[in-house]
Amino acid sequence: MPHATIANRQDTQKAAAPAVAGGPHRYTGAEPGIFEAIFRALDAETAALIGHAAPEPLVIPLRDNGGAVVGGFWGCTLFRWLSVQMLFVPAPLRGQRLGSALLAEAENEARARDCLGSRVEAFDFQASAFYEKSGYRRFGVLPDFPPGHAQVYLAKPLAVPTPSP
Repeated sequence: MPHATIANRQDTQKAAAPAVAGGPHRYTGAEPGIFEAIFRALDAETAALIGHAAPEPLVIPLRDNGGAVVGGFWGCTLFRWLSVQMLFVPAPLRGQRLGSALLAEAENEARARDCLGSRVEAFDFQASAFYEKSGYRRFGVLPDFPPGHAQVYLAKPLAVPTPSP
């Protein structure tokens, strides 16, 4: 079974690293528990600096008259920030300010959770203009993601931190 080694910078000796499973690798799926194991290890490593990661879901479904979910808001709060992960209003319902209402409701809940700001990633052909009209400012762009387009990174302050005495 192959294994990896890490060079010790102090004396150039090789230190054994955990073994890597041999054979062909498939990176399209994971057995149950792998995500959780990696998350716990990363969280344990960084907790002394930033506290434990404890994402709290923030979900606001948009339902049709029959009660079926047809869109809505999906995100979470983590480290006193709202992360907008999905916001969708079906085409026939657009222009009624439902997207603005969903975002405002999510931001109000984030304020109630003492969040400092909100952040979102959007494709340039999607809703980046919507977020900018809602007070978000671009702080980054990743060109050619997806090819021929760009991913836009936006953020908006939600609260002004109280100065320390």
